[in-house]
Amino acid sequence: MQELATVIIRRGEGRLLKSGGSWIFDNEIGTVKGAYVNGGLVRVEDFDGYPLGTGYINRNSKIRVRMLSRDPGQEIDDAFLKQRLRDAFELRKKVVDLSSCRLVFGEADFLPGLTVDKYEDVLVMEPNTLGMDLMKERIAALLKEVLRENGIQIRGIFDRSDSRERTKEGLERTKGFIGEPFDTEVEIVENGVRYYVDVENGQKTGFFLDQKYNRLAMHRLCEGADVLDAFTHTGSFALNAAHAGAKSVLGVDASAGAIAMARRNAELNGFGNAVFEVADVLELLPKMVAEGRTFDVVILDPPAFAKSKSSVKNAAKGYREINREGMKLVRNGGFLASCSCSHFMTRELFADMLRSAAADAHVQIRELERRAQSPDHPVLWTARESEYLKFFIVQIIKR
Repeated sequence: MQELATVIIRRGEGRLLKSGGSWIFDNEIGTVKGAYVNGGLVRVEDFDGYPLGTGYINRNSKIRVRMLSRDPGQEIDDAFLKQRLRDAFELRKKVVDLSSCRLVFGEADFLPGLTVDKYEDVLVMEPNTLGMDLMKERIAALLKEVLRENGIQIRGIFDRSDSRERTKEGLERTKGFIGEPFDTEVEIVENGVRYYVDVENGQKTGFFLDQKYNRLAMHRLCEGADVLDAFTHTGSFALNAAHAGAKSVLGVDASAGAIAMARRNAELNGFGNAVFEVADVLELLPKMVAEGRTFDVVILDPPAFAKSKSSVKNAAKGYREINREGMKLVRNGGFLASCSCSHFMTRELFADMLRSAAADAHVQIRELERRAQSPDHPVLWTARESEYLKFFIVQIIKR
């Protein structure tokens, strides 16, 4: 058994932990007995000495300890980590296309603070906590072993340790190769659509894998339709619409770099029915309304407006404004797909926002589907932050 320092929870504290959560906050800790390395492993006990498991500690973070195991006798060694990775991969084998997917989703896969995405034969790791940062090279090697056991060879791993979340842990934002360098532009195929993915400089780990099946859900509605994809980024919804046989597709984003990649992706697929434009969507939508432009399908996939609980009220206002204008742009009987990737904007709040936007736009909405992130981003009910993506498909009725 490893000799570890022991974190003692104060009397009456640790409610999240005891209800199944994996976080222990700094103000819940009474004392720490023994020496520890910052970012290293510690035992956790309740105020009365009852063992609660093992996690890793960071004295620079408000989330002081993140739990790895509830079994007080469990050694956190390579065998343990490999089994966690194997369990995560076995789930993906059952629920998702493995060519490009999320292999590890932090707390939801009982590896708190770690994200790993697979793009064909490339892995992208995002360790957002000190504990995971210290283990990343071990985990990278173990994950390659797990994939090799399943006949999957990985040619390279890229470390995207450049998330803003790392600043909350007292960590620098960096990125680079784990192992040998390789070409960081990767070609993937999703829902029959080909994309170039820049794992070094793209958003997040390079691509938004969580919308995979939401994009697929739009195929039938987009066939033969005039489609507007607002906040298109590198063109994912727009290209799915084009692939589905849309009559015309307009993708819009404020990022010139993202639009350049969207155009390359359209050319890669030979989609002559998809056009991309650099513009501020918040300004463009009301301008289109004033010009009398309309579409059969409008897709709104904005960045997270609510990045904290305190910003939800202002975020709801922003969502309502773009959805009001988006609804006005939909022809009678057409369809609006609207989403939010903010955990703090709950499903109920988002539905209420759509209801208010419909009243402002003087339209009725008929809900067709209420969707979420793809199942390679599973929602652990005791880790509420793992539920974040809301995706509503509604029909717009003007009468």
